[in-house]
Amino acid sequence: MAVVREFTLPDLGEGLTGAEIVRWLVQVGDVVAIDQPVVEVETAKAMVDVPCPYGGVVTARFGEEGTEMPVGAPLITVAVPEGADEPGGGAGAGSGAGAAGDAAASDGGSGNVLVGYGTTAPAARRRRVRPGAAVPAGAVAVGVGAGAGAGSGSGGGRAVAEAVSRPAVAVADERPADGPIPVISPLVRRLAREHGLDLRGLTGSGPDGLILRADVERAVRGAGVGGVDGGVDGVAVGRGVTNGVANGVVADGPAVAASAPAPSGQEERVPLRGLRGVVADKLARSRREIPDATCWVDADATELLAARTAMNAAGGPKVSLLAVLARICTAALARYPELNARVDMESREIVRLSEVHLGFAAQTDRGLVVPVVRDAHARSVEGLSAEIARLTESARAGSLAPAELTGGTFTLNNYGVFGVDGSTPIINHPEAAMLGVGRIVPKPWVHEGELAVRHVVQLSFTFDHRVCDGGTAGGFLRYVADCVERPMVLLRGL
Repeated sequence: MAVVREFTLPDLGEGLTGAEIVRWLVQVGDVVAIDQPVVEVETAKAMVDVPCPYGGVVTARFGEEGTEMPVGAPLITVAVPEGADEPGGGAGAGSGAGAAGDAAASDGGSGNVLVGYGTTAPAARRRRVRPGAAVPAGAVAVGVGAGAGAGSGSGGGRAVAEAVSRPAVAVADERPADGPIPVISPLVRRLAREHGLDLRGLTGSGPDGLILRADVERAVRGAGVGGVDGGVDGVAVGRGVTNGVANGVVADGPAVAASAPAPSGQEERVPLRGLRGVVADKLARSRREIPDATCWVDADATELLAARTAMNAAGGPKVSLLAVLARICTAALARYPELNARVDMESREIVRLSEVHLGFAAQTDRGLVVPVVRDAHARSVEGLSAEIARLTESARAGSLAPAELTGGTFTLNNYGVFGVDGSTPIINHPEAAMLGVGRIVPKPWVHEGELAVRHVVQLSFTFDHRVCDGGTAGGFLRYVADCVERPMVLLRGL
Protein backbone atom coordinates (compact mmCIF):
# COMPACT_ATOMS: atom_id res chain seq x y z
CA MET A 1 0.00 0.00 0.00
CA ALA A 2 0.98 3.62 -0.34
CA VAL A 3 -0.02 6.76 1.47
CA VAL A 4 -0.50 10.16 -0.14
CA ARG A 5 1.51 13.05 1.20
CA GLU A 6 0.52 16.63 0.50
CA PHE A 7 3.38 19.06 -0.04
CA THR A 8 2.51 22.72 0.49
CA LEU A 9 4.34 25.89 -0.52
CA PRO A 10 6.86 26.45 2.28
CA ASP A 11 7.69 29.73 3.99
CA LEU A 12 10.46 31.17 1.80
CA GLY A 13 11.62 33.61 4.46
CA GLU A 14 12.18 37.39 4.51
CA GLY A 15 8.51 38.03 5.28
CA LEU A 16 7.32 36.62 1.95
CA THR A 17 3.70 35.48 2.00
CA GLY A 18 3.44 33.83 -1.40
CA ALA A 19 5.02 33.12 -4.76
CA GLU A 20 4.07 32.80 -8.43
CA ILE A 21 4.44 29.48 -10.20
CA VAL A 22 6.85 30.06 -13.09
CA ARG A 23 7.47 26.53 -14.34
CA TRP A 24 6.49 23.04 -13.26
CA LEU A 25 9.44 20.65 -13.24
CA VAL A 26 7.34 17.48 -12.86
CA GLN A 27 4.15 16.07 -14.35
CA VAL A 28 1.40 14.00 -12.78
CA GLY A 29 2.59 10.39 -12.83
CA ASP A 30 6.31 11.27 -12.60
CA VAL A 31 8.46 9.54 -10.01
CA VAL A 32 10.28 12.01 -7.77
CA ALA A 33 13.11 11.48 -5.30
CA ILE A 34 13.43 13.11 -1.91
CA ASP A 35 14.66 16.71 -2.22
CA GLN A 36 14.12 16.77 -5.98
CA PRO A 37 13.01 20.24 -7.21
CA VAL A 38 9.42 20.01 -8.41
CA VAL A 39 8.50 23.61 -9.24
CA GLU A 40 10.20 26.89 -10.00
CA VAL A 41 8.54 29.86 -8.30
CA GLU A 42 9.15 33.59 -8.39
CA THR A 43 8.90 35.54 -5.18
CA ALA A 44 9.09 39.25 -4.76
CA LYS A 45 12.83 38.84 -4.21
CA ALA A 46 14.18 36.03 -6.37
CA MET A 47 13.57 32.87 -8.39
CA VAL A 48 13.52 29.72 -6.26
CA ASP A 49 13.51 26.00 -7.09
CA VAL A 50 11.31 24.30 -4.49
CA PRO A 51 12.38 20.74 -3.54
CA CYS A 52 9.88 18.15 -2.38
CA PRO A 53 10.59 16.37 0.93
CA TYR A 54 8.86 13.16 -0.23
CA GLY A 55 9.88 10.44 -2.65
CA GLY A 56 7.22 8.66 -4.71
CA VAL A 57 4.76 9.26 -7.54
CA VAL A 58 3.18 12.64 -8.21
CA THR A 59 -0.59 12.08 -8.05
CA ALA A 60 -1.83 15.66 -8.33
CA ARG A 61 -0.59 19.14 -9.09
CA PHE A 62 -2.23 22.35 -7.89
CA GLY A 63 -1.96 25.66 -9.70
CA GLU A 64 -1.19 26.53 -13.30
CA GLU A 65 1.96 28.34 -14.38
CA GLY A 66 1.46 32.03 -13.67
CA THR A 67 -0.76 31.39 -10.65
CA GLU A 68 -0.07 33.20 -7.37
CA MET A 69 0.11 30.72 -4.48
CA PRO A 70 0.04 31.74 -0.81
CA VAL A 71 2.39 30.13 1.68
CA GLY A 72 0.76 26.95 2.96
CA ALA A 73 -1.24 26.28 -0.21
CA PRO A 74 -0.89 22.75 -1.62
CA LEU A 75 1.57 22.34 -4.49
CA ILE A 76 1.52 18.60 -5.20
CA THR A 77 0.50 15.32 -3.65
CA VAL A 78 2.89 12.36 -3.73
CA ALA A 79 2.03 8.68 -3.31
CA VAL A 80 4.71 7.37 -0.98
CA PRO A 81 5.27 3.64 -0.28
CA GLU A 82 3.85 2.93 3.16
CA GLY A 83 6.58 3.05 5.77
CA ALA A 84 9.10 4.67 3.44
CA ASP A 85 9.14 7.90 5.43
CA GLU A 86 9.07 6.33 8.88
CA PRO A 87 12.19 5.84 11.03
CA GLY A 88 13.66 2.44 10.31
CA GLY A 89 11.04 1.71 7.68
CA GLY A 90 8.36 0.98 10.26
CA ALA A 91 4.61 1.10 9.80
CA GLY A 92 3.28 4.12 8.02
CA ALA A 93 1.31 6.86 9.65
CA GLY A 94 -1.83 5.68 7.96
CA SER A 95 -3.31 4.57 4.71
CA GLY A 96 -6.28 5.38 2.59
CA ALA A 97 -7.95 8.75 2.42
CA GLY A 98 -7.45 9.39 6.10
CA ALA A 99 -3.70 9.62 5.58
CA ALA A 100 -3.91 12.18 2.83
CA GLY A 101 -2.16 15.38 3.77
CA ASP A 102 -0.40 13.76 6.75
CA ALA A 103 2.88 15.64 7.05
CA ALA A 104 4.82 13.22 9.23
CA ALA A 105 8.45 12.74 8.23
CA SER A 106 11.37 10.71 9.46
CA ASP A 107 13.59 11.88 12.29
CA GLY A 108 16.45 12.07 9.83
CA GLY A 109 14.56 14.64 7.77
CA SER A 110 14.68 15.28 4.08
CA GLY A 111 17.65 17.59 4.06
CA ASN A 112 15.58 20.51 2.76
CA VAL A 113 16.76 23.89 3.93
CA LEU A 114 13.95 26.24 2.88
CA VAL A 115 12.32 28.03 5.78
CA GLY A 116 9.13 26.34 6.89
CA TYR A 117 10.22 22.73 6.56
CA GLY A 118 13.67 21.83 7.72
CA THR A 119 15.71 18.72 8.19
CA THR A 120 13.90 17.63 11.32
CA ALA A 121 10.54 15.95 11.46
CA PRO A 122 7.55 18.21 12.07
CA ALA A 123 4.80 17.18 14.39
CA ALA A 124 2.40 14.74 12.76
CA ARG A 125 -0.87 16.22 11.60
CA ARG A 126 -4.00 14.33 10.75
CA ARG A 127 -6.93 15.70 8.87
CA ARG A 128 -10.30 14.84 10.27
CA VAL A 129 -12.58 13.16 7.78
CA ARG A 130 -16.23 14.10 8.12
CA PRO A 131 -18.79 11.48 7.20
CA GLY A 132 -19.90 11.99 3.65
CA ALA A 133 -17.15 14.50 2.91
CA ALA A 134 -15.82 14.64 -0.61
CA VAL A 135 -12.49 13.02 -1.35
CA PRO A 136 -9.91 15.79 -1.89
CA ALA A 137 -8.14 16.01 -5.20
CA GLY A 138 -5.21 13.66 -5.30
CA ALA A 139 -5.96 12.11 -1.88
CA VAL A 140 -6.05 8.54 -3.14
CA ALA A 141 -4.51 5.50 -1.45
CA VAL A 142 -2.33 3.77 -3.99
CA GLY A 143 -1.70 0.04 -3.71
CA VAL A 144 1.82 -1.29 -4.03
CA GLY A 145 2.62 -4.72 -5.29
CA ALA A 146 4.11 -7.30 -2.97
CA GLY A 147 7.50 -6.86 -4.54
CA ALA A 148 7.68 -3.15 -3.81
CA GLY A 149 10.35 -1.99 -1.41
CA ALA A 150 9.55 0.24 1.54
CA GLY A 151 12.37 2.68 0.84
CA SER A 152 12.14 5.90 -1.09
CA GLY A 153 14.62 4.85 -3.76
CA SER A 154 13.93 4.32 -7.42
CA GLY A 155 12.81 0.70 -6.98
CA GLY A 156 10.02 1.59 -4.58
CA GLY A 157 9.11 4.60 -6.71
CA ARG A 158 8.73 2.43 -9.82
CA ALA A 159 6.48 0.06 -7.93
CA VAL A 160 4.28 2.92 -6.89
CA ALA A 161 4.31 4.32 -10.41
CA GLU A 162 3.09 1.02 -11.79
CA ALA A 163 0.33 0.94 -9.21
CA VAL A 164 -1.03 4.36 -10.15
CA SER A 165 -3.33 3.76 -13.06
CA ARG A 166 -4.45 7.33 -13.65
CA PRO A 167 -3.82 10.82 -12.28
CA ALA A 168 -5.94 12.07 -9.44
CA VAL A 169 -8.79 14.36 -10.29
CA ALA A 170 -10.91 16.64 -8.19
CA VAL A 171 -14.14 15.03 -7.05
CA ALA A 172 -17.24 17.18 -7.12
CA ASP A 173 -19.16 17.21 -3.90
CA GLU A 174 -22.89 17.58 -3.58
CA ARG A 175 -23.41 21.01 -2.00
CA PRO A 176 -26.82 22.14 -0.89
CA ALA A 177 -28.04 25.43 -2.28
CA ASP A 178 -27.75 27.10 1.10
CA GLY A 179 -24.58 25.34 2.25
CA PRO A 180 -21.12 26.89 2.69
CA ILE A 181 -18.99 27.64 -0.35
CA PRO A 182 -15.47 26.13 -0.10
CA VAL A 183 -13.56 29.37 -0.70
CA ILE A 184 -11.03 30.83 1.73
CA SER A 185 -9.47 33.53 -0.45
CA PRO A 186 -11.23 36.91 -0.67
CA LEU A 187 -9.41 37.45 -3.97
CA VAL A 188 -11.17 34.42 -5.46
CA ARG A 189 -14.56 35.73 -4.29
CA ARG A 190 -13.82 39.15 -5.75
CA LEU A 191 -12.78 37.67 -9.08
CA ALA A 192 -15.99 35.64 -9.22
CA ARG A 193 -18.10 38.71 -8.41
CA GLU A 194 -16.42 40.75 -11.15
CA HIS A 195 -17.30 38.10 -13.72
CA GLY A 196 -20.76 37.27 -12.40
CA LEU A 197 -19.91 33.67 -11.55
CA ASP A 198 -21.88 31.64 -9.02
CA LEU A 199 -19.27 29.85 -6.93
CA ARG A 200 -21.85 27.20 -5.93
CA GLY A 201 -21.71 25.88 -9.47
CA LEU A 202 -17.94 25.39 -9.51
CA THR A 203 -15.98 22.30 -8.57
CA GLY A 204 -12.77 23.17 -6.77
CA SER A 205 -9.49 21.52 -7.67
CA GLY A 206 -7.94 22.26 -4.29
CA PRO A 207 -7.86 19.98 -1.26
CA ASP A 208 -11.32 19.01 0.00
CA GLY A 209 -12.82 20.65 -3.09
CA LEU A 210 -11.39 24.09 -2.26
CA ILE A 211 -12.11 26.57 -5.08
CA LEU A 212 -8.91 28.21 -6.25
CA ARG A 213 -8.26 31.21 -8.47
CA ALA A 214 -7.34 28.89 -11.34
CA ASP A 215 -10.81 27.29 -11.11
CA VAL A 216 -12.53 30.66 -11.46
CA GLU A 217 -10.31 31.72 -14.35
CA ARG A 218 -10.97 28.40 -16.07
CA ALA A 219 -14.71 28.90 -15.66
CA VAL A 220 -14.47 32.45 -17.01
CA ARG A 221 -12.61 31.27 -20.09
CA GLY A 222 -15.06 28.43 -20.60
CA ALA A 223 -18.03 30.79 -20.35
CA GLY A 224 -16.43 33.32 -22.67
CA VAL A 225 -16.64 36.15 -20.14
CA GLY A 226 -13.86 38.23 -21.66
CA GLY A 227 -10.12 37.75 -21.30
CA VAL A 228 -8.76 37.48 -17.79
CA ASP A 229 -5.61 39.27 -16.77
CA GLY A 230 -3.91 39.61 -13.45
CA GLY A 231 -4.43 42.95 -11.72
CA VAL A 232 -2.98 44.77 -8.78
CA ASP A 233 -2.21 42.52 -5.79
CA GLY A 234 -2.72 39.43 -7.90
CA VAL A 235 -6.45 40.05 -8.49
CA ALA A 236 -7.48 39.07 -12.00
CA VAL A 237 -9.35 41.76 -13.91
CA GLY A 238 -11.54 41.08 -16.94
CA ARG A 239 -11.18 43.22 -20.01
CA GLY A 240 -14.90 43.07 -20.67
CA VAL A 241 -15.98 44.29 -17.21
CA THR A 242 -17.67 47.68 -16.94
CA ASN A 243 -19.28 48.80 -13.68
CA GLY A 244 -19.60 45.24 -12.47
CA VAL A 245 -21.13 44.04 -15.74
CA ALA A 246 -19.37 41.35 -17.77
CA ASN A 247 -21.01 40.34 -21.05
CA GLY A 248 -24.44 41.06 -19.62
CA VAL A 249 -23.87 39.25 -16.31
CA VAL A 250 -24.08 41.16 -13.02
CA ALA A 251 -22.40 39.73 -9.94
CA ASP A 252 -25.31 40.23 -7.53
CA GLY A 253 -28.34 40.31 -9.79
CA PRO A 254 -29.97 38.94 -12.93
CA ALA A 255 -28.31 39.08 -16.30
CA VAL A 256 -28.72 42.40 -18.10
CA ALA A 257 -27.30 43.86 -21.27
CA ALA A 258 -24.16 45.94 -20.87
CA SER A 259 -25.04 49.59 -21.36
CA ALA A 260 -21.53 50.93 -21.84
CA PRO A 261 -20.24 50.79 -25.43
CA ALA A 262 -17.31 48.49 -26.08
CA PRO A 263 -14.00 50.32 -26.40
CA SER A 264 -12.79 50.82 -29.95
CA GLY A 265 -9.22 49.79 -29.18
CA GLN A 266 -7.56 46.96 -27.32
CA GLU A 267 -5.98 47.52 -23.94
CA GLU A 268 -3.39 45.44 -22.15
CA ARG A 269 -3.32 45.01 -18.39
CA VAL A 270 0.03 44.10 -16.86
CA PRO A 271 -0.21 42.61 -13.37
CA LEU A 272 1.68 44.48 -10.66
CA ARG A 273 2.92 41.46 -8.81
CA GLY A 274 6.13 39.68 -8.04
CA LEU A 275 9.22 41.84 -8.44
CA ARG A 276 7.35 44.55 -10.38
CA GLY A 277 4.78 44.83 -7.63
CA VAL A 278 7.40 45.12 -4.90
CA VAL A 279 9.26 47.83 -6.85
CA ALA A 280 6.01 49.74 -7.36
CA ASP A 281 5.11 49.58 -3.68
CA LYS A 282 8.57 50.60 -2.54
CA LEU A 283 8.90 53.55 -4.92
CA ALA A 284 5.41 54.78 -4.09
CA ARG A 285 6.18 54.58 -0.38
CA SER A 286 9.43 56.48 -0.90
CA ARG A 287 7.67 59.29 -2.73
CA ARG A 288 4.89 59.33 -0.13
CA GLU A 289 7.05 59.38 2.99
CA ILE A 290 10.43 60.92 2.12
CA PRO A 291 10.78 64.69 1.49
CA ASP A 292 13.62 64.31 -0.98
CA ALA A 293 15.72 66.94 -2.71
CA THR A 294 18.27 66.62 -5.51
CA CYS A 295 21.47 68.48 -6.35
CA TRP A 296 23.86 67.77 -9.18
CA VAL A 297 27.23 68.77 -10.61
CA ASP A 298 29.31 68.11 -13.73
CA ALA A 299 32.75 66.63 -13.13
CA ASP A 300 35.81 66.00 -15.27
CA ALA A 301 36.30 62.22 -15.11
CA THR A 302 39.37 62.09 -17.35
CA GLU A 303 41.77 61.45 -14.48
CA LEU A 304 39.44 58.83 -12.97
CA LEU A 305 39.46 56.84 -16.22
CA ALA A 306 43.25 57.12 -16.38
CA ALA A 307 43.57 55.90 -12.78
CA ARG A 308 41.41 52.88 -13.46
CA THR A 309 43.43 52.06 -16.59
CA ALA A 310 46.64 52.26 -14.56
CA MET A 311 45.23 49.94 -11.86
CA ASN A 312 44.27 47.32 -14.43
CA ALA A 313 47.62 47.62 -16.20
CA ALA A 314 49.47 46.90 -12.95
CA GLY A 315 48.34 43.26 -12.98
CA GLY A 316 46.02 41.33 -10.73
CA PRO A 317 42.23 41.17 -10.94
CA LYS A 318 40.62 43.79 -13.13
CA VAL A 319 38.56 46.44 -11.37
CA SER A 320 35.37 47.94 -12.75
CA LEU A 321 34.59 51.63 -12.93
CA LEU A 322 31.54 51.01 -10.73
CA ALA A 323 33.82 49.55 -8.05
CA VAL A 324 35.99 52.69 -8.10
CA LEU A 325 32.87 54.84 -7.73
CA ALA A 326 31.69 52.59 -4.91
CA ARG A 327 34.99 53.14 -3.09
CA ILE A 328 34.54 56.89 -3.52
CA CYS A 329 31.04 56.58 -2.01
CA THR A 330 32.29 54.75 1.10
CA ALA A 331 34.99 57.39 1.59
CA ALA A 332 32.41 60.16 1.26
CA LEU A 333 30.07 58.46 3.74
CA ALA A 334 32.93 58.25 6.24
CA ARG A 335 33.18 62.04 6.01
CA TYR A 336 29.40 62.59 6.05
CA PRO A 337 27.94 59.81 8.23
CA GLU A 338 24.64 61.69 8.51
CA LEU A 339 23.75 60.29 5.10
CA ASN A 340 24.24 56.63 6.03
CA ALA A 341 21.03 56.61 8.01
CA ARG A 342 17.30 56.01 8.12
CA VAL A 343 14.41 57.84 9.79
CA ASP A 344 12.22 56.21 12.44
CA MET A 345 9.10 58.38 12.46
CA GLU A 346 7.38 56.31 15.15
CA SER A 347 10.04 57.27 17.66
CA ARG A 348 10.88 60.50 15.78
CA GLU A 349 14.56 59.61 15.59
CA ILE A 350 17.27 59.62 12.95
CA VAL A 351 19.10 56.29 13.11
CA ARG A 352 22.72 56.67 11.98
CA LEU A 353 24.34 53.40 10.93
CA SER A 354 27.96 52.47 11.55
CA GLU A 355 28.22 49.94 8.72
CA VAL A 356 27.83 50.71 5.02
CA HIS A 357 25.87 48.11 3.09
CA LEU A 358 26.05 49.51 -0.42
CA GLY A 359 23.25 48.75 -2.85
CA PHE A 360 23.72 49.21 -6.58
CA ALA A 361 20.99 49.27 -9.19
CA ALA A 362 21.13 46.44 -11.74
CA GLN A 363 18.80 46.03 -14.71
CA THR A 364 17.82 42.41 -15.44
CA ASP A 365 15.30 40.58 -17.60
CA ARG A 366 13.03 40.43 -14.52
CA GLY A 367 13.30 44.19 -13.97
CA LEU A 368 15.28 46.49 -11.74
CA VAL A 369 16.91 44.90 -8.70
CA VAL A 370 19.26 46.37 -6.10
CA PRO A 371 21.82 43.81 -4.85
CA VAL A 372 23.61 44.80 -1.66
CA VAL A 373 27.36 44.65 -1.04
CA ARG A 374 27.70 43.88 2.66
CA ASP A 375 30.30 45.82 4.67
CA ALA A 376 31.33 47.86 1.64
CA HIS A 377 33.27 50.26 3.91
CA ALA A 378 35.67 47.44 4.82
CA ARG A 379 36.42 46.36 1.22
CA SER A 380 39.16 47.47 -1.15
CA VAL A 381 38.50 48.45 -4.74
CA GLU A 382 39.42 44.92 -5.81
CA GLY A 383 37.10 43.42 -3.19
CA LEU A 384 34.26 45.69 -4.23
CA SER A 385 34.80 44.84 -7.89
CA ALA A 386 34.72 41.08 -7.25
CA GLU A 387 31.57 41.26 -5.12
CA ILE A 388 29.75 43.55 -7.54
CA ALA A 389 30.59 41.17 -10.41
CA ARG A 390 29.33 38.17 -8.42
CA LEU A 391 26.07 39.85 -7.41
CA THR A 392 25.46 41.15 -10.95
CA GLU A 393 25.88 37.67 -12.42
CA SER A 394 23.49 36.22 -9.84
CA ALA A 395 20.98 39.00 -10.50
CA ARG A 396 20.93 38.31 -14.23
CA ALA A 397 20.53 34.59 -13.56
CA GLY A 398 17.69 35.29 -11.13
CA SER A 399 19.45 33.38 -8.37
CA LEU A 400 20.00 36.11 -5.80
CA ALA A 401 19.07 35.08 -2.29
CA PRO A 402 16.54 37.34 -0.51
CA ALA A 403 19.25 38.35 1.98
CA GLU A 404 21.33 39.71 -0.91
CA LEU A 405 18.56 42.10 -1.88
CA THR A 406 17.76 43.60 1.50
CA GLY A 407 19.46 45.58 4.25
CA GLY A 408 21.10 48.30 2.15
CA THR A 409 22.02 51.62 3.79
CA PHE A 410 23.01 53.65 0.69
CA THR A 411 22.50 53.12 -3.05
CA LEU A 412 24.74 53.86 -6.05
CA ASN A 413 22.82 54.13 -9.32
CA ASN A 414 24.82 54.08 -12.56
CA TYR A 415 22.19 55.08 -15.12
CA GLY A 416 24.89 56.14 -17.55
CA VAL A 417 24.78 52.61 -18.97
CA PHE A 418 21.47 53.61 -20.57
CA GLY A 419 23.14 56.45 -22.45
CA VAL A 420 21.62 59.29 -20.40
CA ASP A 421 23.35 62.20 -18.72
CA GLY A 422 21.21 62.97 -15.70
CA SER A 423 18.35 61.85 -13.53
CA THR A 424 16.53 62.61 -10.28
CA PRO A 425 16.46 59.13 -8.74
CA ILE A 426 13.92 58.01 -6.16
CA ILE A 427 15.48 57.06 -2.82
CA ASN A 428 15.46 53.36 -2.03
CA HIS A 429 13.25 53.40 1.07
CA PRO A 430 14.13 53.36 4.00
CA GLU A 431 17.58 54.68 3.06
CA ALA A 432 18.37 58.38 3.25
CA ALA A 433 20.29 59.05 0.04
CA MET A 434 21.28 57.86 -3.43
CA LEU A 435 24.10 58.88 -5.75
CA GLY A 436 23.37 58.82 -9.47
CA VAL A 437 26.06 58.65 -12.16
CA GLY A 438 25.39 59.57 -15.78
CA ARG A 439 27.30 58.60 -18.89
CA ILE A 440 30.91 59.72 -19.31
CA VAL A 441 31.28 61.46 -22.67
CA PRO A 442 33.86 63.72 -24.34
CA LYS A 443 32.84 67.38 -23.99
CA PRO A 444 34.50 70.77 -24.33
CA TRP A 445 35.86 71.72 -20.90
CA VAL A 446 38.10 74.41 -19.50
CA HIS A 447 41.15 72.57 -18.20
CA GLU A 448 44.08 74.48 -16.63
CA GLY A 449 42.84 77.73 -18.17
CA GLU A 450 42.44 76.37 -21.68
CA LEU A 451 39.56 74.90 -23.63
CA ALA A 452 40.04 71.18 -24.11
CA VAL A 453 38.08 68.03 -24.83
CA ARG A 454 37.66 66.12 -21.58
CA HIS A 455 35.56 63.17 -20.40
CA VAL A 456 32.72 64.68 -18.40
CA VAL A 457 30.13 63.03 -16.17
CA GLN A 458 27.08 64.43 -14.42
CA LEU A 459 26.66 63.37 -10.78
CA SER A 460 23.25 63.73 -9.13
CA PHE A 461 22.58 63.30 -5.44
CA THR A 462 19.12 62.77 -3.96
CA PHE A 463 18.81 62.94 -0.19
CA ASP A 464 16.20 62.82 2.56
CA HIS A 465 15.87 66.41 3.77
CA ARG A 466 14.90 65.16 7.23
CA VAL A 467 18.38 63.79 7.94
CA CYS A 468 20.38 66.82 6.80
CA ASP A 469 20.22 70.19 5.11
CA GLY A 470 21.61 71.30 1.76
CA GLY A 471 25.04 72.12 3.17
CA THR A 472 25.73 68.51 4.15
CA ALA A 473 24.35 67.15 0.88
CA GLY A 474 26.36 69.68 -1.13
CA GLY A 475 29.52 68.84 0.82
CA PHE A 476 29.04 65.12 0.13
CA LEU A 477 28.51 65.66 -3.60
CA ARG A 478 31.43 68.09 -3.87
CA TYR A 479 33.76 65.59 -2.19
CA VAL A 480 32.63 62.85 -4.60
CA ALA A 481 33.21 65.19 -7.56
CA ASP A 482 36.68 66.11 -6.26
CA CYS A 483 37.59 62.41 -6.03
CA VAL A 484 36.33 61.87 -9.57
CA GLU A 485 38.36 64.78 -10.90
CA ARG A 486 41.45 64.08 -8.76
CA PRO A 487 41.49 60.46 -7.55
CA MET A 488 44.57 61.23 -5.45
CA VAL A 489 42.19 62.99 -3.03
CA LEU A 490 41.19 59.51 -1.87
CA LEU A 491 44.70 58.93 -0.48
CA ARG A 492 43.98 61.41 2.32
CA GLY A 493 41.51 59.05 3.90
CA LEU A 494 43.49 55.82 3.37
